[in-house]
Amino acid sequence: MVVVLLLGVALVGPAAMPAGSAPLPPAAPGTRAMWLWSEAPAAEVIEFAGARGVQEIFVHVGTQVATDGSLPRLRELKQLADARKVRLTALGGDPAWTTDHGSALAWQRAVVRTGLFAGLHVDVEPYLLPGWTSAYQQTAKQFLALLDKLRTGSALPVEADVPFWYGQYKVGTLNLANEVLKRVSAVTIMSYRDTGVGTNSMLAVSKDWLVRGSAAGKRVRLGAETGPLSDCGYCTFAEEGATHLGNELAEVDAATRTTYSFGGIAVHHYDSWRDLPA
Repeated sequence: MVVVLLLGVALVGPAAMPAGSAPLPPAAPGTRAMWLWSEAPAAEVIEFAGARGVQEIFVHVGTQVATDGSLPRLRELKQLADARKVRLTALGGDPAWTTDHGSALAWQRAVVRTGLFAGLHVDVEPYLLPGWTSAYQQTAKQFLALLDKLRTGSALPVEADVPFWYGQYKVGTLNLANEVLKRVSAVTIMSYRDTGVGTNSMLAVSKDWLVRGSAAGKRVRLGAETGPLSDCGYCTFAEEGATHLGNELAEVDAATRTTYSFGGIAVHHYDSWRDLPA
C-alpha cells in the first residue's frame, strides 16, 4: 500500500444525498476495521480486535491458500472471529492484476473455495504501473474491466482500496472515482494523515469520495496508517501513538454523524497498530 503525497481540501459540511434518494445511514461511531497482512497467531489477532472494537478484518490470503499451509490458521481465525462477531474479508491485490486479470480471478476462486470469507477486499493500485503515465486511458480502462470481472466472478461483495485523488481523473469523459463506485460494493480510502479533522486531515482528503459515495449509495470507509513512513511523517500515526490515534479517530466519528456514506475507519495495519507506543 503506497502513500501518495497530495494535499486535501477542508471538509465544509456533510456529504449530501441527492434529492429523492433514500438516506444511507452513517456507520455508528466507533465502527472499525483493520488490515491483517501477517500470519500473526489467530487468538492474538482476535483478542486485539475485540479490545479495540474492530468489527471487520481484511485478512491477506494468497492464491495458493489451498496448498501453502495457511488454511489451519485461517480456519482458527474464522472460528474465533465468529465467536466475537468479527467479519472476515479476504485481502489480496497486486498492481499487475490491472492487466493480468487471470491471476486476480484465480485468487478470487481460491478465496471462494475456502468458504471462510464474507467478502473480497482488493488492493490493486494501478497507478504504480508504468502504463499509468505512458498509457493512462488504456490502463484505467483495464483496471475498471478487472473490477467488472471480480464483481461478476462470485457472489462475494467486492470492496476496493483507493487513493483519495481518483476523482481528479477521467476515463474518456467519465470520472474515474464514479466508475469505480459503480463496480464495487464499497471503498476504503487511503486517507493517510495524522489528524482526523481540519486542514489536510483524514476527513479533508476524503471529502470528494464521501460526496460521491453518498450520491452512489455506496459505503466509503476512511483509512488510518500506523506504520512508519520515512517519506511522509504527517501521513501516519506512528510517532503520535495510540492515544492520539484514538482521539483523532473519535473526532472523525463525531464529524461524520450526518455523512450518509461514511462506513467507519480501517486501520493499517494489525502489526504496526499493535506496536504503537501509548
